[in-house]
Amino acid sequence: MAMVVKNNMSAVNTLNTLNKNQSELSKSLQKVSSGMKINSAGDDASGMAISERMRVQIRALDQDNNNTVNGSALMRTAEGAVQSTIEILKTLKEKAINAANDTNTDEDRALIQKEVDKLIDQIDDNALTTYNGMYLVDGSQNGLVLGDSGTGTYSSFTNTSLATDTSPSTRLVNLVRRDGNAVGIHSSDTLTASWVKNGVTYTGTISPIGNINVTNMIDIITNSDASYYSRNARVGVDEYGREVFTPDNQPALTIRASLAGANNQIAGITFSVTDSSGKMRNEVNAVLDAFKETVRAQNPSVDNSLVLQTGTKANQAIKVGFTDMRSAALGLQSPNGNGWDRTPLPAAPTLPAPSVGTRTVVGTGPKVQVTTKEAANAAINVFENALIKATDQAVVIGAVQNRLGYTSSNLVVASENVQASESTIRDADMAKEMTAYTKHNVLTQSAQAMLAQANQNSSAVLSLLQ
Repeated sequence: MAMVVKNNMSAVNTLNTLNKNQSELSKSLQKVSSGMKINSAGDDASGMAISERMRVQIRALDQDNNNTVNGSALMRTAEGAVQSTIEILKTLKEKAINAANDTNTDEDRALIQKEVDKLIDQIDDNALTTYNGMYLVDGSQNGLVLGDSGTGTYSSFTNTSLATDTSPSTRLVNLVRRDGNAVGIHSSDTLTASWVKNGVTYTGTISPIGNINVTNMIDIITNSDASYYSRNARVGVDEYGREVFTPDNQPALTIRASLAGANNQIAGITFSVTDSSGKMRNEVNAVLDAFKETVRAQNPSVDNSLVLQTGTKANQAIKVGFTDMRSAALGLQSPNGNGWDRTPLPAAPTLPAPSVGTRTVVGTGPKVQVTTKEAANAAINVFENALIKATDQAVVIGAVQNRLGYTSSNLVVASENVQASESTIRDADMAKEMTAYTKHNVLTQSAQAMLAQANQNSSAVLSLLQ
């Protein structure tokens, strides 16, 4: 090789090697110090893009989990309000049973009524429970309510204890139970019907029963309040406009309110039979008084359900609607706070001789009354129906809570797995990177030493000048 001084190629080559080693050393140092093998797009362009998408998904999953936790807290708040109402309704039924007992005087029943009024007021207070400033069970967060042609739903009461072939023309003395045995009503017995609407309790009596049929029995209830609806498996229409059928899809006798909506609901219907001496026919009443509420009355409403976002994509959410848990919606008092307006009741229906029918008011409202024995007996079924409404709402809340729990578990697992995948792409293998760092560090120091030696090669030219 020629001896030159202007271009020391050995030094130039060594310098290039030194720069490369320093560049690699810098990258290794960055990876070791950050713990990531991708610190910029230049390290791995496609890997960085994939990693960033995964990081977005991880953050979204973590926020979804936070949403489910907050949603569970909201549901527990609503559950507390509903559970408190359920406990109150248990007490109210207990008070009604107490008031129905003739060991109590009218003065005693008046005292019980005062307690009943206060407990009903507390139900309204429960309905004003809030979460983050939002009312939950006062009806403002209800789901879609259409009912019949958008007018809301009708109160429906169905008797599944009578034979499936029971028709409106069947005489009461010929009624048969679902098991095929006769109900056992006698023509000399007395039939009493009680019903509650807007907190007012009405009764109607047919005495003696004679040859009256099912239609005559239902007609005791004035048609402005409720009437015969069907004798088949169809018992009404729910809030979504869908037909509702009996649980076993067998024909059953159904009575339905004459008007739709919570303001026109019938809170309870009670039928009782006594013999000619006034003794209760308990075995008959067990069958005849088995009209259970199968459709709850609700006012028409748009969908105001709460939406709990639980997915990483738009509209991946859980919707939950809370029904109205105020006392008026449960049928415990008049929506306008007014009781019986003293207007005369419609005349009793015309009955086959020698039966005679009468109608009267035994509880003047505006809250459900227990001030008379007759009103207290009717109130027992009213509170029982309200309990069914409240427990149905508790079931909905509990089901949503369970769903949120499973959703949260799924989100935690998904976040963990995506994070593991992102770690594989982005995180540095520290043992490997320390090995690389050590290698590049040694090479850098070696290149520096060799550069010094290469720079000394040009000094050999000076020997030629001596």
